[in-house]
This record gives sequence, structure tokens and C-alpha cells, in this order.
Amino acid sequence: MTGSIYLDFNASTPVAPEVAAAMAPILERFGNPTSDHWAGLALRTAIVQARGQVAHLLGCDPEEVVFTSGGTEANNWALKGVFYATDGPCHIITSGVEHPAIVEPCRFLQRLGARVTIVGVDGTGMVDPEDIRRAIGPDTRLISIMHANNEVGTIQPIAEISRIARARGVLMHTDAAQSVGKIDASVDALGVDLLSVAGHKLYAPIGIGGLFVRAGATLEPFVHGAGHERGRRAGTENVLEIVGLGAACALAEPWIDSAEIRRLRDELWDRIHNRLPHAVLNGHPTKRLPNTLNVSIPGIAGSEILARMEGVAASTGSACHSGAVTLSPVLGAMGVSPEVGMGALRFSLGRSTTKPEIAEVAERLGRAVAQLDAGQLVRGGTPGAGVDGTVGSDR
Repeated sequence: MTGSIYLDFNASTPVAPEVAAAMAPILERFGNPTSDHWAGLALRTAIVQARGQVAHLLGCDPEEVVFTSGGTEANNWALKGVFYATDGPCHIITSGVEHPAIVEPCRFLQRLGARVTIVGVDGTGMVDPEDIRRAIGPDTRLISIMHANNEVGTIQPIAEISRIARARGVLMHTDAAQSVGKIDASVDALGVDLLSVAGHKLYAPIGIGGLFVRAGATLEPFVHGAGHERGRRAGTENVLEIVGLGAACALAEPWIDSAEIRRLRDELWDRIHNRLPHAVLNGHPTKRLPNTLNVSIPGIAGSEILARMEGVAASTGSACHSGAVTLSPVLGAMGVSPEVGMGALRFSLGRSTTKPEIAEVAERLGRAVAQLDAGQLVRGGTPGAGVDGTVGSDR
């Protein structure tokens, strides 16, 4: 096999043909969905249908779904909405492996007076619910723990954490950008009050997402203006992409916990490990997204390996600038050493991934490693903040 192979589906998915087909008629319409005449009503009907499709996938009431511009906005709104709706001290609990779309809003809120506690993880990237329990105080208003990690795929015990939160009267949010459409993310099974969705991880277009807001949860609106989205997010609705997100959610159910994708992922690991016995698996061995494989080749920068993999689209867990390797904060939080973490590669499979592609990627990886001096560590590599272009900064 020659040519390009895409194994970066955690970074972004293609728009599914069925999604594009559902969106096409909207391009011919021009009304405002808030208008009561024929041009607006048709678009309002399309939004209602899409909201129902998203709600069906999440197992919630359609009125609990609010459309956003993506997962980052949904995360920002969950955190800032709770903070601004809180009268008095506001304590937020999160983890050391969260996406920047959680980390940076928390830092912002700290500057405004919020108290933020970051709980650690074990070597597989897993949060201990007991650490959450111990961190809760009288001023705790929100717990935000991602459902599944975008880099290593580790799935967090959200249902158990939610039970702890509910018993203490604390709102529970989960960033489900990577999990919706891959594993069960029904809000009642998870027990969450708030859940973020990112469309472009789900075969919908870039620029659309949503936030599940459980009935009774109080959030300050993220955008103020007219009364769109029942007064929760001002701005004329992005009908075209809302329809796309709805169609993508309607397509997703057969792909939940896909045995075929999991089998291909495990075959890729077997092929890599057989060829490179010193390769290291990052993340939980079993409680992991079915499509995600994060492996390290110790002693070689992942960016150097990927540059030699002849058209394979994947991601690295480190970045090299001026001869110094910067380790992903996620791998650093997991206690992965710089020598191992610098060689991290994330392969994330999708619905179109084939067995021949898996075999070819393993072959190209083996050839790339053979071309490099496995004993030569890039000097100056130390753990640090994420860098644009690494798996630590993609959605």
C-alpha cells in the first residue's frame, strides 16, 4: 500500500456523507429561525429535529440540549456559567489530565477569585474517586472531569464521581468531546449535570457542539443578547451545522463500543509490539477508548518518528523546539518519564480504517524507527506545558 493514511480521528473526523446530505437543503434556505413566517418556521423545525437527535444519543430531554460553537465553548460555559451563577465563594475540582479547554478557563477563574483543586491521576491516567471525595469542601460548586482522555484514551469513572458529587450537592460536569459517538455517554448512566459535545469528533463539521444542561442546573448565559436557545445562548442559531450535528448523532449509535475498531486498534498494538518489543503502551490497558492507541518509542522524539512515516497522519505527545523536547502535560501528570514520553505517538482510528492500513502503518513505523538512532535522546527534554500541534492541544 502506498499513499496517505489517516489515523488522527481524535483530532478531527471527516464530515460523514449522510451528514453532508442532511445539511445540503439548508444551504437553499435563508430565513431566520426566530421568525414566525414560512421562511423561519422551516429552519426552526430543522433545529427542533436536530435537538431531538442529539438528545436521543445522550438520553436526555431535548430542552436540556443547548447548541454551541464547539466543545471548547461548551467547556468554557460549564465552568464560567457555574462561577458567575454562584453567590459567594466558588471552589472547582478538576484533574491533572484535562484538555486546555478546561485548564485555561480554570486559570482564568482563579484570577477572578475561584479556588481550583487539581487532583492527580495514576500511571494509567485514571482519577481516584476517593481523591475527589477528599477534595470537596463547603464551597465546592463544580467538579469537572473529562469522560475519556483525548491523548491516551483512558476512560474515567464518571458515574462513581457523579454519585459522590450528588451526595454532597455539587454539580458534575464532564468533557465528553472524545467519548460521544465512541462509547456510551448517556447522561443518566453517567449521572452528570453538564456534558460537553464537540461535533467534529463525531463526523459533523468543525464549528458546532453542544452542552447538556440538566433541568434545574443554574448557569449564567455564556453569550448575552436576545433570547435564543431559551435565553441560554444569544445569537441566531447556526442552523446549517446544527442540522449536521443532529444527523451525526443519528448515525452514531451503531458505532458505540465498536468491536471492529477495537480489534483493529489491538492488532495495531500487537504488530508494533512484535516489531518493536521496547515500545510502551500509554494509558489504561482495558478502560480505554476503543479507537485510541498511544505508544512510546523510548529515546526518540515522536516528531522525528512521525516525520519519517511517509504520509501517515497521526499525533505526537511531545514537541521539539530549538533542540528541547516539551512533554505533554497529560503524560507528565501520569508520571511518564521524559525519555519515554518524548517518544509518544497517538494513533486514533475511525470508521473507515482498514486492516491493510493498520499493517502498513506498523510497517512504516518500524522502518522509521530503524532509520533513527534509538539511543540518542534529544537534549534538554523536560516536562512542561502543551505546545500547539501536539495531542495536548487538539480537541
